[in-house]
Amino acid sequence: MCTHCGCGHDHHHTHDMSVSNERAIAIEEDILGRNNAIADENRAYFRQKQILALNLVSSPGSGKTELLTATILAAKAQLKMAVIEGDQQTSNDADRIRVTGAPAYQINTGKGCHLDASMVRTALQEMTLDNGSILFIENVGNLVCPAEFDLGEAHKVAILSVTEGEDKPLKYPDMFRAADVMIINKIDLLPYLRFDIDRCEAYARQVNPSIRILRTSATSGEGMDAWVKWLTVESALCNLE
Repeated sequence: MCTHCGCGHDHHHTHDMSVSNERAIAIEEDILGRNNAIADENRAYFRQKQILALNLVSSPGSGKTELLTATILAAKAQLKMAVIEGDQQTSNDADRIRVTGAPAYQINTGKGCHLDASMVRTALQEMTLDNGSILFIENVGNLVCPAEFDLGEAHKVAILSVTEGEDKPLKYPDMFRAADVMIINKIDLLPYLRFDIDRCEAYARQVNPSIRILRTSATSGEGMDAWVKWLTVESALCNLE
């Protein structure tokens, strides 16, 4: 059972629900406390090597991997990039990344619904990352649990495709509140959909007034220049620290 986010269900009845709830809260705090301690270690490692680490979060099917491959192809002349791929099963996404020439490490979580800092630390021990590079951590497709789990990243980047509802930021406020950047992806499909992109941006700012919003299409290339420019600036800032 995933005690910290309610992804599982405990069917054991108890005569004292308050005791059960207190125990669940204590377990959750313990899990998050241990996670955050390891996340701080990851963050120190990234800072030491001046690596810009980004935690990419979204629902399944938002186009994260396609956007990543397009990003790597568009920016590999000026940026050094690597990827940690999180999926419940298969290495399909990591294989797609490796075709671009960028190193990729696959984490399979099995029944787990998110990456945690310990998984990322294990991946880092297996990878050789260049100083001053960008590390994309593609989280498991899920807009609930990854909001709580710090991986040591500099920024969470929430990716929302126009094939989803524009009210996603209101339905999953914790995630969009935790994110510094929202990418509205697959905008080449807008002519074929009833998706109000301005309303989506307004909803995101209602939840997180300081969120930066970018519009992209990995297929047409629209908006990719602005995304790569943001990556370049943030990476340069890491190199100044």
